[in-house]
Amino acid sequence: MSLSAAVAETVPGSTLLLPADSNQARGLADYAIGFLQGRTAVSRATLDLLERFHLDSVGCGVSALALGANAPTVLRREALRSPPAEGSRGAVCFGSRRPVAVEKGVAANASAVREWDSNGTNFGHDAAKGRCAGEFGHNDFYPVALAAAREARLDGESTLRVMLLIDEIRGRLAEVFPLRKYAIDHVHHGAVAAAAAFTAALGGDADAVESAIGMVVAHYVPYRAIRAGHQLSDSKGASAALAAETAVLAARRSLDGFLGPRDVFRNPLALYRKNLPSADGTSPFDLELGLSGAAFAIHSMHFKLGLYEHQSAGAIGALIELFGRYPGLAADPGGIRAIRVAIYEPAFSIIADPAKKSPATRQSADHSLPYILTRTILKAAAAAARGRSAPDWNDVMLLPADYDDAAIVASDVRSLISRIDVVHGGSRYDALYPEGIPTSVTIDHALLGELESELVMYPLGHAKSDPLRTTALVDLKFDRLVAGAVDDPAMLRERVRLTGKTIDEVADLYAFPIHGCDPG
Repeated sequence: MSLSAAVAETVPGSTLLLPADSNQARGLADYAIGFLQGRTAVSRATLDLLERFHLDSVGCGVSALALGANAPTVLRREALRSPPAEGSRGAVCFGSRRPVAVEKGVAANASAVREWDSNGTNFGHDAAKGRCAGEFGHNDFYPVALAAAREARLDGESTLRVMLLIDEIRGRLAEVFPLRKYAIDHVHHGAVAAAAAFTAALGGDADAVESAIGMVVAHYVPYRAIRAGHQLSDSKGASAALAAETAVLAARRSLDGFLGPRDVFRNPLALYRKNLPSADGTSPFDLELGLSGAAFAIHSMHFKLGLYEHQSAGAIGALIELFGRYPGLAADPGGIRAIRVAIYEPAFSIIADPAKKSPATRQSADHSLPYILTRTILKAAAAAARGRSAPDWNDVMLLPADYDDAAIVASDVRSLISRIDVVHGGSRYDALYPEGIPTSVTIDHALLGELESELVMYPLGHAKSDPLRTTALVDLKFDRLVAGAVDDPAMLRERVRLTGKTIDEVADLYAFPIHGCDPG
C-alpha cells in the first residue's frame, strides 16, 4: 500500500487502520487507488459472494422497471433525454443501448435496483473490534461501478474490484458512525464510497479522490426527512439513486480540477465532528479496512429473500418454524385469534409503530411488520391448500404482487393484521442485536392452542445463516423477479456475471431488452 506510517498502520489480520488522528479522507484516497491497482488480495469466495449480491440487485432492478415502478421509470426517462457530455462514453440504462449522461444513468439504474427495497443490506456491526455504530446500508451502488467501468474501459475482474471497494468503504463507515442518530440518511455512506471509487477508477490521483469525498460530505448530505410521516413517498426508495448521482458529479468535477475541502473527517464543521465534537481535533472514529481474505465488510452483509424490510426476517423465520412444527397451522389462518411478536430496538421503532397497521402505499407496507407477517401467513395458507403441510421460505417468498394496491387493501389482510401485536422484547432482545435479528412469535390458535416459536437469531439470508440454502433461495428469487421481464432468466444470470467478461461486454452489461420497457 502507498500509505505512510503517519497516515495509517497495518493491523494484523489482513486489515488496514486509518486512525482518528490521521487525515482519513487522504487515507481512503490512497486505499482506493491501491485497491483498484490490485494491491489487495481478494479471494474467489469474496468475489463469488459479490457476484451474488450484484445478481440480486439486477433482479430487483429488472423487475421494478418491467412492472412500471414510478421512481425508476421517471429517472430512466430523464436519463434517456440526457446525452453524454462531450468526450464521455456515457452510461447505459437497464434495457437500453443508448449512451446517456453518466450521472443520470447511474441515478436511473440505482433507483431501479433499490425500488423494491429487496437487495442486500448491512447492519454496521463488527463485534470483534467493538465497532457497532449499527448504521444500515444496502448494496445499491453497483451502477456506479458499471458506469466507471464503461468510462475507464475496465474488464469484469476490474469492475468487481470497484464494486467491492464501494461495499467495503460504506460498510466500514456504517460500523463507526450512526448517521440515523443525527437524522441523516444511511445512503450518505454509500455516496462517500461511490465518490472515492469512481474517481479512483477513472485514474484520479489522491488529491482528486480526497476532493471528491470532501465535496460529497460538504455539499450533498441527505436527511431522513424522506422517511418521516405515516405514508412514504418515492423519495424513500430513490435516496440511494440521488446520492449516487451527486457522488458521480462530485467525482467528475474533482477529476476536472475542482478542489473540494480536505481532511473532511476531522473538519469541525462537517457532519462527523459537528455531531460528535472532539477536544483534540481528531475524527470521531478509527476506520479499519479490509486487505485480504474474509476481512472485507461484504462477508457480514445479508440477503433479503423477498420484498420485506430485513428487520422482519426473524419474525418470518419464526413463523416458518411454527408452520413446520404445527402442520395444521398454515391451513387454518382463520383460527388465529392473536399473534404476539417480540422484537428488538431499533426494529420496534422502524417497522412496528401503530401507523404501520394501516399502510396505504407499498413503501409503507414493506416497512410494516404486521403487514409483512399477514402476507406471509396468507401465502402459507395458499401453499397449504396446494398440499404443502409445512410451508417454507420457498412458499412464502414475498414478491411485488404482494404489495400492489389490491393486496394492501384486501379484506383478509385487514382482518388478520388487526390480530397482530408487536412488543419490544426489552434488554434481552436488544443485547442480541445487531449480532443477530432476535425475534420470537407466539400464536393463540382456536384449535391448536398457544404456540410459541424459538428465539430466532439468524434467519435464512442473514450472513450467519446456512450459505447454501440462502444461495438457492437468492437464485429462486432472481428467477421469480425477472420471469416475464426477460425471455430467458438463466441466460440473463450468465450475462450479468462479471467474472471473465471483456471490456466491451462490461460496457453493455445492462443493455439487454426488458419486456414492457422502452428501449430508448
